[in-house]
Amino acid sequence: MAVTLTGDLLARYPRFSLYNSPYPAHDDGCAIDLYPDEGAPSPVAGEVVETHTVRAPTKPYSPDHDHLIVIQVDAEATPGFDPAAEGDVLARIMHVDPGVDAGDEVAPGDSLGTMVRAGFFAPWVGNHLHVGFRTPDQNLLRASGSLPLTVDVPVEPLAWDGTGTVVETGETYALLDSPSHPSPGAGFAGIAADSGGVLDGGLRHYDGGGLLSGEDGEVSLLGTPVGEADGRTVSWRDIEIRANGEQVTGLSLFLAQDDGFGAKVICPGHSFSVGESLSVAIRQTDDPIILG
Repeated sequence: MAVTLTGDLLARYPRFSLYNSPYPAHDDGCAIDLYPDEGAPSPVAGEVVETHTVRAPTKPYSPDHDHLIVIQVDAEATPGFDPAAEGDVLARIMHVDPGVDAGDEVAPGDSLGTMVRAGFFAPWVGNHLHVGFRTPDQNLLRASGSLPLTVDVPVEPLAWDGTGTVVETGETYALLDSPSHPSPGAGFAGIAADSGGVLDGGLRHYDGGGLLSGEDGEVSLLGTPVGEADGRTVSWRDIEIRANGEQVTGLSLFLAQDDGFGAKVICPGHSFSVGESLSVAIRQTDDPIILG
């Protein structure tokens, strides 16, 4: 059994990622992170089955707990959701302090509660709903085990030469103005691999990533082989990322339809400033930065 999400569901969210996470639930893209404009809008219709408070990794910048909301999906009332088989499917949603209780009915777009930034988040990650799908006979509390997940939505590959101007900074990242989305609001786009397809994931600070609409085999970016694709999943090679000659943690890769899209350089403790021009390069190394 597998689940397919189409543009009718994904269009409510400016951004999504299947692979930009170090946690087992995202292995092979079996879960999706949905980044809302605001609030915590439900991706599905259905009945809330249960809610839980769960332990989260201890981080100095976040609480040590998170929350889980389980919804029995009403497929007919959820545009863009196809379970591809008969039978009940449960949506498993995290990072929301529930404003709903067991027995409540929700529709797509209804608020599920208040977003939570727990210890599962790296400090550079924006607020999002972590969503996976399971059958009623599966363990709902275990992190791994979600059903295979397919995203059936066009994604436009954006060529990038590794350069850009810093338009936003945080303590752990610098966002560039390039590549820009050619038609904000008209569909999803992402940074193109040299070898075709669109990249997704944390390069190379997480163990692996994804390649949407690409082909099996060697995957390269900025002229350097960065991994091998097997289906949609990419195993990263040992590489390092440099920005203006300085080694940085990596690149955060995702799919977006908003006008704020651009390459996101992950660089805790950086000294880059808004308006500064950056040139990003990739090269092979025997000592890559790997966070998970």
